[in-house]
Amino acid sequence: MEENRYLTFALGKGRLAKKTLELFEQIGITCEEMKDKDTRKLIFVNEDLKLKFFLAKGPDVPTYVEYGAADIGIVGKDTILEEGRNIYEVLDLGFGKCKMCICGPESARELLKHHEQIRVATKYPHIAKDYFYNKKHQTVEIIKLNGSIELAPIVGLSEVICDIVETGTTLKENGLTVLEEVCPLSARVVVNQVSMKMEHERINKLIRDLKTVIEKEE
Repeated sequence: MEENRYLTFALGKGRLAKKTLELFEQIGITCEEMKDKDTRKLIFVNEDLKLKFFLAKGPDVPTYVEYGAADIGIVGKDTILEEGRNIYEVLDLGFGKCKMCICGPESARELLKHHEQIRVATKYPHIAKDYFYNKKHQTVEIIKLNGSIELAPIVGLSEVICDIVETGTTLKENGLTVLEEVCPLSARVVVNQVSMKMEHERINKLIRDLKTVIEKEE
């Protein structure tokens, strides 16, 4: 690969990007342009290190990486599972920790135990389907929602929900509880499959440097 090719990063917008940039600074990767809150720029460049960065909505990050518009992406495990793209997941960054869970009123616990046909409301239909069909072998009807998932069991749209749980406070306030855990989640590094071959050395060095910082923090 020619020496002056840029490595491009797609970062999930918001807290994820902020935490990622803090982590990158610890391994000597900085991007001053990104700190300007008023900027209208879409692509940020570090000329010295030949790196480019752009911010994207979480669900779009794996798409940019799969198609090679970004070499590397930083995104939540939930998005990786839901999008199911052909990309390499290479590192758990260890922040943004939470869990994907099946939640509902306590009365729904029995329905899950007895594998009854129930309705599951979720923003993550692929994760829910995989969990119920492939892991639990339970037939369910999955209803995709975009807003407050907790509302679904309260108004009778579904018996349970499949959603991300951080503290569980919102669930408790609405009379719901975690009934089953689907999987742990956190921020991950993903890499384009071609970039992994072509930019093997640069990408592996980056992964090694990040691992060293993460291990120190643990």
